[in-house]
Amino acid sequence: MAGNFWQSSHCNQWVLDNPLLAKNLQTDLEFLSEEEYQKVHIFYASVIQAIGEQLNVRQQVIATATMYFKRVYAMYSLKSIDPLLLGPTCVFLAAKVEESGLITNSKLQVACSTVVKKFGYAFKNQEFRYKTNQILECEFYLLELLDCCLIVYHPYRPLIQYVADLGQEEQLLPLAWKIVNDSLRTNVCLLYPPYLIALACLHMACVISQKDTKHWFAELNVDLDKVLEITQHILKLYDLWKNYDEREQIVAILEKVPKPQLTPPNGHRSLQPK
Repeated sequence: MAGNFWQSSHCNQWVLDNPLLAKNLQTDLEFLSEEEYQKVHIFYASVIQAIGEQLNVRQQVIATATMYFKRVYAMYSLKSIDPLLLGPTCVFLAAKVEESGLITNSKLQVACSTVVKKFGYAFKNQEFRYKTNQILECEFYLLELLDCCLIVYHPYRPLIQYVADLGQEEQLLPLAWKIVNDSLRTNVCLLYPPYLIALACLHMACVISQKDTKHWFAELNVDLDKVLEITQHILKLYDLWKNYDEREQIVAILEKVPKPQLTPPNGHRSLQPK
């Protein structure tokens, strides 16, 4: 693991830009609108969150798993690998990377089955259709697709440091932490360094809590335009949520998602259930 973010593969390989994301999105936009595509990612972020909670892993494991998931689909179409297979695989790998303890095959299978039942309104009350060996096989594909870049830096640590510097941990940290979690439903984790995401989420928490921190932010040696861009991404998510009834809409959206090809990226054989 690199000693700091700036020397890491996260910084050097996985801070992407909007033109690249837009280019790689074109295949999926043949089937989905941009808003529908975002709703697919919001939904599967919730699935990953639920699997992590079932397995009782730390939030950092869930965040890392979500990052893996988003990185794969930032580079490949949804039809490359079934998101319902990739999601649990990301949690399984993230738990190892974050040293969260052993997740047994049976425990993972039970967690996946429980979560699929929880989201029965989206999966039409189907059972979780993948076997453990398919998740284990998918893990090898995931490692290859991520180019073995497994160390992820999150906004949580810089957020804690910034809030401590402000001296308002009790008032601001819980809300800012929640906004960081919400930001995983957007592309900011693919586009910006984690310290800027932390600052944007902290700034939003300050505005919501009516805390006057203008002087503290003015003294920071950071690109505040980037902080504003991140804020706009998150606000757009909240605007989308206002009029989005997932239970009513997600089934129709998932039916439009392109189904995985017979062979996933790089010519490997199918990971679809037999």
